[in-house]
Amino acid sequence: MSSSNAEAFERARRVIPGGVNSPVRAFKAVGGTPFFVAEAKGCELVDIEGKPYIDYVMSWGPLILGHAHPGVVAAVRAAAERGTSYGAPTEAESDLAELVCKLVPSVEKVRFCSSGTEATMSALRLARAFTKRAKLVKFAGCYHGHADAFLISAGSGALTMGTPDSPGITEGTTRDTLSLPFNAIDAVREAFRAHPREIAGVIVEPYPGNMGLVMPRPGYLAALRELTREYGALLIFDEVMTGFRVAPGGAQEREGLVPDLTTLGKIIGGGLPVGAFGGRAEIMDLLSPVGPVYQAGTLSGNPLAMAAGLSTLRALQEQGVYAALEETTARLVDGLGEVFRRHGIPHSTSRCGSMFGAFFAAADVIDLESAKTADTALYARYFHAMLERGVYFAPSQFEAGFVSLAHTSDAVNETLAAADDALAAIARGA
Repeated sequence: MSSSNAEAFERARRVIPGGVNSPVRAFKAVGGTPFFVAEAKGCELVDIEGKPYIDYVMSWGPLILGHAHPGVVAAVRAAAERGTSYGAPTEAESDLAELVCKLVPSVEKVRFCSSGTEATMSALRLARAFTKRAKLVKFAGCYHGHADAFLISAGSGALTMGTPDSPGITEGTTRDTLSLPFNAIDAVREAFRAHPREIAGVIVEPYPGNMGLVMPRPGYLAALRELTREYGALLIFDEVMTGFRVAPGGAQEREGLVPDLTTLGKIIGGGLPVGAFGGRAEIMDLLSPVGPVYQAGTLSGNPLAMAAGLSTLRALQEQGVYAALEETTARLVDGLGEVFRRHGIPHSTSRCGSMFGAFFAAADVIDLESAKTADTALYARYFHAMLERGVYFAPSQFEAGFVSLAHTSDAVNETLAAADDALAAIARGA
């Protein structure tokens, strides 16, 4: 075992590309050496050097109840004692599927897989099969996993790494993917006019969290719904991040809109690897073994992920949960805004449910281009100053933050005091 984060990182780099198994973890966007986690509880991480951090990354969104929630841990332990994987159906899959269908407005049937990337890739395949069309509309800065069709003007780690168009993607894939600016409905209208019978679907993060949190303009999502209906294309909401986080039924419940397909992940697995996609029964029944569209996975619907997901979603049904999350997020974001103003830092903040974002940018951030005006050098200094003070925000300006039920008033107060002190130190050149 390594005795320091630096030693652990050096060891990892000898056997893992870049020393990490997902790029943004490497701290490349902010510089420095990543810390390695020893354990976590509630809203706190502890690294291998014994230093604690208030965590606002929360495994990039799944841990809405907090780390090592007793109910989730007990459910996973009980499931593991019965066996970790069977390659055969279990009733837990039906239990979770019934709960998802009850909560998410668009979902009549759902299929589980093992990642958000699998979910979005499969939803796209279904959309193409259902419409018998090839082209996909996506939006610059939205991230839908690392399948080829989605790594064109992508967000999240692809944006952070400065490689939004990954090598290895064929020209044919590029031709079939139309990447448009987010929040610009006229661009979508033009795309449909140019390709009225070629677009299979429009996929969107309803509240993009992979270029930082960017909120849709009023009426934007409704206009996407109208255009897809008009031209016979499917509307796909990527709610891997927003699903069960901004409302019990996700962004679609909050917006009062029903897409044709929805992709899910993160919270639905309670911190274990999981993905899901669902929608209208007539579309979902195209999937094998009922229909001709093939999709499979050895660990799809595995009993550990089903147990963790069920425990998490059931806990979220308790009275007042979402109001409490929204209140905590508001206190944090409003407080950070006050701190930034006090120190004369140009900024743009956003929040929804228990998601939040803060850009060091002078103007409101409405799309990828405005997000890229943010002062990433200042963010890197702020990130490290906060880390020194025991607060862990995302190691990139272009990622959303997350609050959990485990974040207490004391944790928020400590965070705001740390931000005040960090920016004062930065101003002094410390």
